[in-house]
Amino acid sequence: MLEVLRHQDLEGVLATVVRYFGGVKLGAGGLVRAYTDCVAQALLHAEKITLQRMSTLQCSLPYAMEGWLRRELELAGAALLNVQHQAAVCMQWSIPEDQSSGLIERINEGGQGRINWLKFWPS
Repeated sequence: MLEVLRHQDLEGVLATVVRYFGGVKLGAGGLVRAYTDCVAQALLHAEKITLQRMSTLQCSLPYAMEGWLRRELELAGAALLNVQHQAAVCMQWSIPEDQSSGLIERINEGGQGRINWLKFWPS
């Protein structure tokens, strides 16, 4: 069962097979084949999700730029996590780590110096 998982190059996966019949009609080799086939069939139908490192970014900006930043985040495929409307708009989002630098550059360029990057979320 473990070799089937290793062959699929999966991480963080557990395979469990429950056997209701306690007899020995299959024999040791038959049990190995049955368990292996069971895991292989389950993996054929399982949804596989790629794990990727995410960056959480946050900034404050003038109200007039909120719509623009929302469009930029949507185009980049970022997930908007939180928005606070205070003296300025504070926005927090997550994006795959490998795409974050390109988005930061676009935001800095389009923000024309009016973007304030935050290390900690304002309370």
